[in-house]
Amino acid sequence: VTAFKVPEDFGSVLNKQVTGPTTENLIKSDFPVQSFKPKVQIPFQRLPGQCPRDIEIERKKRLYLSFDIAQLLASEGIDSNQLMPRHHDPDNMPTIEEKKDPVFPIYLPLKIFDNDEYDCRTPEEWISLGLEPGSRDRKPVPGKALLPMDDVLGHEDPKSQKLIYKWIDVGVLDYDKETELYLVHKTDKNGLVRDEEGRPILNGGRTPEG
Repeated sequence: VTAFKVPEDFGSVLNKQVTGPTTENLIKSDFPVQSFKPKVQIPFQRLPGQCPRDIEIERKKRLYLSFDIAQLLASEGIDSNQLMPRHHDPDNMPTIEEKKDPVFPIYLPLKIFDNDEYDCRTPEEWISLGLEPGSRDRKPVPGKALLPMDDVLGHEDPKSQKLIYKWIDVGVLDYDKETELYLVHKTDKNGLVRDEEGRPILNGGRTPEG
């Protein structure tokens, strides 16, 4: 029996080993891991032959990731840019020959058609997904929002005829019970939710100064 001796070029030996692609998520993200997990109504202990809970969660996750709200609306003939009501422009009213209705333009907000009876989580549960075990800071929750491409004009006049609205990846920061509105922040080109100084936005954007 001889003692185990570590090769001098141990690093090169490891580099030669080929184990295949890793399953670890190497993409840097400002979102907690649990915020991507779907909610399933399945007990933790299951009978033999039934689908385990972890497998069902993974199947739901892959199914939901395959959906795109812009494509789903487009397949039903809905233009997402037309979902936001705009100011009435009498000088550019479409004619009857253009097969558009000039008498009843889009004027109803989406909130009128909102229905949360079949939501799998309450707004408070969605926001709580940003809390990681052992951490006091609440991270953003991933989502998509219909927002204007021009941030400056979008804040000044969200119903301007010049604005173009698209579904954009955002981080959900907070929720207001009184107005029933979410506070969101657009992600950057790397999918991160950062402030102007490049720091992660935590706790809904609240600072020690308030």
